[in-house]
Amino acid sequence: MASLRDIKNSINSTKKMSQITKAMEMTSAAKWNRGVLNAKAFVPYMEKIQEVTASIAIGSGGVNHPMLQHRTVKKTGYIVMTSDRGLAGAFNSNVIRRVHQTIQSRHKSNDEFAIIAIGRVARDFFVKRGMNVILEIVGVSDQPNFESIKDITSATVGMFTDETFDELYIYYNHYHSAISQEVTEKKLLPLSDLSTSHKLISYEFEPSAEEILEVLLPQYAESLIYGALLDSKASEHAARMTAMRNATDNAKEMIKSYSLIYNRARQAAITQEIAEIVGGAAALE
Repeated sequence: MASLRDIKNSINSTKKMSQITKAMEMTSAAKWNRGVLNAKAFVPYMEKIQEVTASIAIGSGGVNHPMLQHRTVKKTGYIVMTSDRGLAGAFNSNVIRRVHQTIQSRHKSNDEFAIIAIGRVARDFFVKRGMNVILEIVGVSDQPNFESIKDITSATVGMFTDETFDELYIYYNHYHSAISQEVTEKKLLPLSDLSTSHKLISYEFEPSAEEILEVLLPQYAESLIYGALLDSKASEHAARMTAMRNATDNAKEMIKSYSLIYNRARQAAITQEIAEIVGGAAALE
């Protein structure tokens, strides 16, 4: 049985741990609140650019653009969004497991796919297993701005037009609530799904549809990636907040358990000392 000092040390160390997890929970809660606001605020822009792009592309008919071209799929690209740090429950493992299972079911060799890893956890996982990571982005801000994804978009669109891969999917955690995030797959390239829930509008525009789409389509792709990144960040902060709250609650339960063991051991020690004193006094009579 552990000594009273060992039990007391366990209680003190668990209390310190609970203070750390509580502080991390509060920090994540603040980031989560801001992340959700950012994600919701971006939705109107994303819906509007989708509506305008769809109206021009579908309304014009026969528009030829590299981002709209379908070709025989020889290689598939995957953008995988995770965090740079752990301590976020199943946030990272869920999306990594989904991508890993998808790759194993669809492809037979590394030559058939390429991975763009956003987040240190995804990069480390796939690199460690010798999988084909062609681009890695780490150190993304907890509150990313639109400029932070322009390089990612230009790189991925460039790889698609250069036929580094023939289609591109993006995987991330979609935010539902503080306790619910869902791994989501979206096809990013080619931009085959330009459908919108809004009524298509007939625009009068200059110059030609091809020239306008030359600008709009990359911006549309940027909006998809940026929207997914904001969604993923909100999910990350929510998952970490929940994980740290659970860790704090578990620490409190451990403290209660240790305190009960400590009190019982202390009571047993006192009883033993009293018995020894009484026994010694009786021996002297």
